[in-house]
Amino acid sequence: MAVPATRCPECGALAQPHSCEELFHLVLALDHSRRPPWGPLHGVTVSCFLLQHPSRLPASGRARSWAILHTYLNEGVSATTRLTERARRANSHRNTGSALPDIVPDVAPPSWTSSPPVFRVTIADVAQDGTFPADGFPERVTAWAEATITAWRDHEARPE
Repeated sequence: MAVPATRCPECGALAQPHSCEELFHLVLALDHSRRPPWGPLHGVTVSCFLLQHPSRLPASGRARSWAILHTYLNEGVSATTRLTERARRANSHRNTGSALPDIVPDVAPPSWTSSPPVFRVTIADVAQDGTFPADGFPERVTAWAEATITAWRDHEARPE
């Protein structure tokens, strides 16, 4: 008898052989190496993951993640790096009490009342075999960011 496929309840990815949580920790380790292609895309990968797993994303971080994805897709990795660096500096323990800079682009974020049930591209797709191979990683992250934005927009547009 075949074992039914287990899917992530938030993004719809197959949760085998690795859960989304396990894959997220693997990509974070690669991101924190600061080596290309993973390091420069850290803010994008975190934003994609959190917007596809909104139970892990505090309300205060939603607009920031949305802005990061739009900046990446519209202006590229250099603009995204500048944006995430500003947010990181403002969020530093040295700036306690300082307000985060206004980093939201001129694109309205979703209402966040409910999240899309599935996404066309998930962390499992970006991971491929679970190792996040360098070859094609930026292209897979771009597809992930596009799928995340599209799913939220389409979900918001559907009539209740």
